[in-house]
Amino acid sequence: MIQNVIAFVEHKHGTVRRVSFEAATQARALADKLGGKVHAVVVGDGAQTAAEALKKYPVDQIHVSDDTRFLENAVDALETVAKAAGNGLVLVGNTMLGRDVGSRFAARVDCGMNADVVDFTTDGGIAAVMPKLGGLVITTCALDGDFGVAAIRPNVFSAKETSGAGEIVQIPSSGKASAITVEDEVEEAAAELGVEEASVVVSGGRGMGGPEPFTTILKDLADAFGGAVGASRAAVDAGWVSHGHQVGQTGKTVSPPLYIAVGISGAIQHKVGMRTSETIVAINKDANAPIAEFADLLVVGDAFAIVPELANAVRDAKAAHA
Repeated sequence: MIQNVIAFVEHKHGTVRRVSFEAATQARALADKLGGKVHAVVVGDGAQTAAEALKKYPVDQIHVSDDTRFLENAVDALETVAKAAGNGLVLVGNTMLGRDVGSRFAARVDCGMNADVVDFTTDGGIAAVMPKLGGLVITTCALDGDFGVAAIRPNVFSAKETSGAGEIVQIPSSGKASAITVEDEVEEAAAELGVEEASVVVSGGRGMGGPEPFTTILKDLADAFGGAVGASRAAVDAGWVSHGHQVGQTGKTVSPPLYIAVGISGAIQHKVGMRTSETIVAINKDANAPIAEFADLLVVGDAFAIVPELANAVRDAKAAHA
């Protein structure tokens, strides 16, 4: 029976991804209900720096390995920690790396894995809640046995700084040679901040009328804030912007301090992808658009006049405080 929760921490040279802080926070909530402890596993170059950042989060033990073997070290470390604990639910981000590491661990210990998890239930055990078929079906899958893996959707769970014991435990190097050689690291559109990581997201919808506003006025406003451009499904389906920008049930879930929805009606499909944003501002010519029901501020008017003025105001405010 699972009691302990183990968060696999993704980082880049010591800079921890937000989803890993979310995993650590959610791990605490689950472990408290299950009666177990929270462990975090950090591996690779910069692991010590990442471990120090984790001390701000409610983790009992932070297991660190400086071994730089790609993938194999992460799986080895998770297996070592999980078997020493006797049982454990491993939380990974629903990212390419998280799913890769999680699935390899699941194969190693012969346990189940659930992907794109948006919630958990703990009545009589632990189960993962996941949307399927574009959100048309919600499934609840029980995790039986002593081990399990759940890949959590980024920005669904909160990340709260609540210090735990923060005991750092060093994992001895296995001394094994890597079976995988990393020849180069390539980041697509490295100059652009992803919507899932941005502190400000400016999204456009059908009201934009075409692709041009996404690369002009919306991008200009996002750049003024230091944020990212998002989009509704309607805009993506119309081919105005790539799927990587889509926010919503079949796109990405975001939870920034500020979300600005421009020309977006506010259909439920879009709402579920951004409703946890701290402040939601809607700019729409229709005062009765559904988004008005849950936006913190609704600005009624012509977006093509309002957005450029707002971008100028943001830049002016930054310059005044520089």
